[in-house]
This record gives sequence, C-alpha cells and structure tokens, in this order.
Amino acid sequence: MAAKTNEYPVELTAPDITPYRRGNTGVDYITTFDSGRPGPHAMISAVVHGNEICGPIALDFLFRNEVRPLRGKLTLGFINVVAYRRFDPANPAASRWADQDFNRVWDLEKLDGEGDSAELRRAREIRPVIDQVDYLLDIHSMQNATAPLMLCGPTEKGRQFARDLGFPEYVMSDAGHAAGRRLRDYGAFADEASPKNALLIECGQHWEKKSAAVALETSLRFLLTLGMVDRAFAEPHLTPPPLPAQKVIGVTGPVTIKTESFRFAQPYKGMEVIAKAGTVIGWDGDEEIRTPYDDCVLIMPSRRVMPGVTAVRFGRFIG
Repeated sequence: MAAKTNEYPVELTAPDITPYRRGNTGVDYITTFDSGRPGPHAMISAVVHGNEICGPIALDFLFRNEVRPLRGKLTLGFINVVAYRRFDPANPAASRWADQDFNRVWDLEKLDGEGDSAELRRAREIRPVIDQVDYLLDIHSMQNATAPLMLCGPTEKGRQFARDLGFPEYVMSDAGHAAGRRLRDYGAFADEASPKNALLIECGQHWEKKSAAVALETSLRFLLTLGMVDRAFAEPHLTPPPLPAQKVIGVTGPVTIKTESFRFAQPYKGMEVIAKAGTVIGWDGDEEIRTPYDDCVLIMPSRRVMPGVTAVRFGRFIG
C-alpha cells in the first residue's frame, strides 16, 4: 500500500544501487563506458537529492539493459549516495540531503574552500569526472505534481540543446539560485563560449509513477540527440509523435526568502499564470511579494520556506 506524505503517495520503489558501487572510474557509483570511437563524453547523473527516486530507476534500467554508447563515452553516476541510502518511504522527504543541498555547492569558492559536509566531500570526489564531461543530463523531480520541466540555464546554447531534445513540453531558462550554484551550471556548462552543455530535467512530483517514465524517456532522448544509442533501443520508451510544441519560460529572477515568516497567499503548485502585475502572491515577514509583470508564471513554489532559499521563481513565456 502506498505511503503518504501530505497529499502525495509514494508510488515508486527505490532501486538497490549497491551492485553499481564499484564502477570502473576509481570513484564509487560512477561508471564510464567507452565505445572506442570518436565522439563526445556524455554523462547522466541521478540522485543529487536523496529523495528523488526517478533518476536511479532510469539509470538502473540503462545498466540492466546493458546500454553502451555507439560513439564517444557514456558515464552513469549516482551522486548523493549518502542521502539516498537514508530514503524511507514512510518519511520520504527526510532524505533530501545529509548536511546541505548538493545542488548549491558547485561554485569554485565552495569547492576549493575550507567548508566541510558530506555533500562537499562527495562533490570534490566526483569533480574530476565532471571536468571530463562534454554533455550532462542531471535528473531531478519536484515537490508538487506539475508538468515536467527542462531547466536549460541562461545561455542560448542551453536553450538550443533543450530544443534539440524536443521534450518535455516546458523549458525554463534561468540563472539558478542565490544560495549556490547547481551542478548544471558548473564551470564550462554555463559558459556560452564553451561547447560543453548541460540540462537539468524536473520529471514531475518526487514519488509519482510517471516521473520514472519521464526520467527514462529524457535520458534516451538525450542519448539519441548525441547519436549514442540507436532508435530501435529507445523507441519503445518514447512518447509517440507528434510531440507538443515546446514552450520556453524565461525566468527574470527568484524570490529568495529573507525571514522566518514567509508564507504564500495560496497553496500554489507551480505553472500558475498570474494575469495582473502587482498581484500579491505572498508575504516575507511584513513585506508583500508581488508579481512584477502581467501573465507572470509561478515556477516551482517551494514548501521548504526558510531564509536563504528560493521560495518561487517568476517567469514569462518567450518566443
């Protein structure tokens, strides 16, 4: 019987990833397959957050079906293993991280600094592998049951990479969070002049069954786009054409929480379009939080309301 956390049942079973511990890179839970042919080095990363189950399911599928790149190299990586091991379907939100958010440590000041946490130690351990990667797909999921969302960063190369995949329907172009840099934005991935590129897929609500299907389909489309698997391997797991035309949301900025008493005006789930500029959508202490323009899209409103984190992002449809 499905466990409950608030209104969301846990429909997924976290796979056992211990068979993948040794890998072949000298870094636990990181495995690289080399085709021996010229081509890019692509990586699919999962479980940056320990409570996000769809990514490990997708990687487990690829391992069990013996995926091998037709060209270049393919790396499959389970990232925040310490947090993932703590996943408990009876309390599924508790294992998001061990000490700090793994997806806020990817700036050079933190990686090269003196700070210490389980996440920083692991980031420093896998960093030499990440530095070799040309194309990254980082698999995530969301707190609320909203449509899947591809995060492509603020660059045109990121937006084009999302267009090349053609999936999912919604693409978000943003610069990240005030609290720290995401893996997707690390190093050359965020440099418009570099050929390296990265995408972050939010597959749906953390524990809903269909998020696993989105994670696998996005992984296969990533590999197809790079010419690393043949279509016959991927086809059974792809949404049949025609796909919906993609809609790109340009993020103008996050709302970063300042006080201990932040609250939303309504129980927003995400992707709400607020028609009028100046609409109050919440309060941070005594400060009203208002939409900055007409037809403002609310993106990924958070339930983790604490100072320093992103409460919500404001965006508008572009193109």
